[in-house]
Amino acid sequence: MNKINGFLYGLLSSASFGLIPLFTIPAMRQGMEFWSILLYRFLFAMLALAGILLLDKQSFRIRRKEILPLLLLAALYDTSAVFLFWGYKFMASGVATTIHFMYPVLTTLIMMIFFREKKSLWRMGAIALAVSGVFFLSQGDTTGTITGTGIFIVLLSALGYALYLVSVSQMKRLEMKGLKMTFYVFLFGGILLFIGTQVSGIGLQAIPDRITLGNLVMLALVPTVISNLALVRAIKNIGSTLTSVLGAMEPVTAVCVGILIFGEPFTSSIAIGIMLIISAVTVIILKR
Repeated sequence: MNKINGFLYGLLSSASFGLIPLFTIPAMRQGMEFWSILLYRFLFAMLALAGILLLDKQSFRIRRKEILPLLLLAALYDTSAVFLFWGYKFMASGVATTIHFMYPVLTTLIMMIFFREKKSLWRMGAIALAVSGVFFLSQGDTTGTITGTGIFIVLLSALGYALYLVSVSQMKRLEMKGLKMTFYVFLFGGILLFIGTQVSGIGLQAIPDRITLGNLVMLALVPTVISNLALVRAIKNIGSTLTSVLGAMEPVTAVCVGILIFGEPFTSSIAIGIMLIISAVTVIILKR
C-alpha cells in the first residue's frame, strides 16, 4: 500500500508541476510580464509554506552562515524560473517545458566535467538522445514559432535548475528540511526579483482582475506547494530514483495542456523529440 501511495504521490508531484503553463499563459495574455508573475508566485507560495511550517511547529530560525548559500540557491532558482517563463514567449509551452525537463542530463554533464564523475557509454548515449530530441523539437513546429533564440533561452532555464540541484547536493552546511529550505529560497528569490525590477525600472505590475488573481494563487499552490509536498511523500515511500522517473509526467502534462487548452501545434517530429528527451532523462536517472 505504501508503494502504491508512493507512485500516486510521484505522479501527482510531476503532473502538478507540469501545470505551470495552465496558470501562467492566461496571466501573460492579460498583459502581465513574467517578472511580476514570478514575484506573485513566490509571494503566495511563501505564505502557504509558512502556514505549513507553523502547523508542523518547525522553527524559522537559520544560522548566519546559511544566508549566503540560500541566496545563491535563490539566485539559481530565479534564473531557471525567469528563463522558463521567458521561453513561453518564444515557443509552445509544452515544448518549452519538455526542453526544461533536460535538467537531469545537464546535471550529469556538470558532474562529469567539474566533479570528475565517472563517464559511461550509457550516459554519453543519453546525452546524444537529448540533443537529438531538441533537434526534432526545433524542426517539428510548422508555425515557425520555435526559434534558436527560444531554445537557447529555455536551455538556460534547464541549466539554472541543474546548477541549483548540484549546489544543493554540494552544500554540506545546509542542514535543514526541504520545505524550510524551499521557503527561504522563495523568500530570498522574491527579494532578489523585486530588487531587479526596481533597478531595471520595470516595477511590479498590479493584478488586473480576479481571474488572474485566481491563476496566480493556483500557480503558487498547485505546481509549487502541492508538487513539493507530494514529492516529499513519494520519496519517503518509493525512493528518489523511482520518484525521479515518474517526473516524466511533467512534460507530458504540459504538452497535453498546451494542445487541449491553448491549441498548440503537435506534430510527429515534436512527438519524437519529446520521447527522445524523456528516454534520455530516464536512462540518466536509472544509471545514477
